[in-house]
Amino acid sequence: MIFPGRSSRVARVALWTLGLCFVVCVAAFVSGAGLHAAPRASNAHSLAPQQQPIRVEVDLVSILASVVDKSNRPIIDLPKDAFQIYDEGKLQNITLFEAETHQPIDLALMMDASMSTALDFTTERDAAARFFQKVVRPNDGVSFFTFSDDVIQKTNFTDDVPKLQQALRNVKEGAGTALYDAVVLGSQELAKRKSERRRVIVIVTDAGETTSHASFDMARREAIRSDALLYTIILNPVKGESGRNTAGEHALQTITEVTGGAMFYPASAAQLDGIYGRIDRELRTQYRLGFYPDPKPPAGELRHIEVHVKGDYTVRYRQAYIAPGAAK
Repeated sequence: MIFPGRSSRVARVALWTLGLCFVVCVAAFVSGAGLHAAPRASNAHSLAPQQQPIRVEVDLVSILASVVDKSNRPIIDLPKDAFQIYDEGKLQNITLFEAETHQPIDLALMMDASMSTALDFTTERDAAARFFQKVVRPNDGVSFFTFSDDVIQKTNFTDDVPKLQQALRNVKEGAGTALYDAVVLGSQELAKRKSERRRVIVIVTDAGETTSHASFDMARREAIRSDALLYTIILNPVKGESGRNTAGEHALQTITEVTGGAMFYPASAAQLDGIYGRIDRELRTQYRLGFYPDPKPPAGELRHIEVHVKGDYTVRYRQAYIAPGAAK
């Protein structure tokens, strides 16, 4: 039996119920979507700092300075304000100043094994053995190289003195002299070492150059790039210009000066002990100066430095650097 008006009421109730169900479903969907969306937003926020790369530019230019008096005696304990640094003629602010006496050293000793040095070779090896004994301290790294037709790294960088001395006994002579190659390889091997360590090349040679693949310009640039000090010992019994490889000597002198090292001309191999002693003293009495170039130079540009020191002293330092960012 159907009562008048009831069908309309039933229809309204049905429609109301259907609408309520729709609202509930929509609310549940929105709520569910929100529950799933929130963690995604939260995760994106928490991971963002870890996913973004951190870029740190290391523009500090570090300089080792050796200060000596007129008698070539090291001068120590100078204050920071005794020094001035100029980059391409502009005075710089010295932001790092410290004595380097206790800083570890990485040193490449490169010995000429060509036939032209064979006469004094035994004396050279004996002096080098004593040098290893004197200069190497715990945590230092010394590597022994020989060069003649080729350059050979006889040991890795180590503070094991007996191992270094044993390598001296196993040197074979060659005919040629790959002098520039020796500078390049020594520089490149030192450049691989940690940046907070001092880098030094000691090269003992008669300055002949006959078989290198590298050029003088490459040798000079690699030495500058490595931040290594070059100490050059020229062994040549010929006193006059005639018969000497003066071109090789002048090339080594140029590289030595630009790195801040020193040249030595012993009259014979018997004087090597005294020279090695001077090098050791100098390495233990150096200053480390650092600055951030202002203005900042273009990456890869060769820059020239001047260091001045107050007092009647002589200061040696590397005279050039390659602006950070240069391609290797």
